[in-house]
Amino acid sequence: MTNMTLPTDSEERKNVPVWRGCVRYFAAALAGVARISKIGNDKHNPGEELHHARGKSQDHADCVMRHLMDLDDLVTACDRGDTPLGAFPVRQILDEADQMAWRALALSQEIHERFGSAPLAPGARMPAEPIATPPRGAHSVPLQVYDYFASGTVDAGTQDIV
Repeated sequence: MTNMTLPTDSEERKNVPVWRGCVRYFAAALAGVARISKIGNDKHNPGEELHHARGKSQDHADCVMRHLMDLDDLVTACDRGDTPLGAFPVRQILDEADQMAWRALALSQEIHERFGSAPLAPGARMPAEPIATPPRGAHSVPLQVYDYFASGTVDAGTQDIV
């Protein structure tokens, strides 16, 4: 049987109200994430169909925090009146919020695929070469350091950052 994103049992499916419990709650934010997906695809996959090219960036948790910090700086500057008259950075604030949400969703999706029963997202493509993953077992490495494996800065045998 194919691994499905949603439960196949009709009663269980009713407990996952994607429309009423997500889209209707966060319509503007999801539209912003969709816009960021298009901008990112045009930048990183020019001429290709819209897709999440897995493997091009593995540092979602760090990116969420950087976007949150930048968003906080921008909002704080506006609240304090530190922006020049007429230069209120509305687009920049919205972009930071949308980029942060995109990264949080990317991280959540990958967690659901790794630890839940979610299949690879239909709009995702894995890289031609497999992404290095940490060994499983008693000494597995937290998700925040996966990018070190890919960059070769971790000794996979000892899992020490070198």
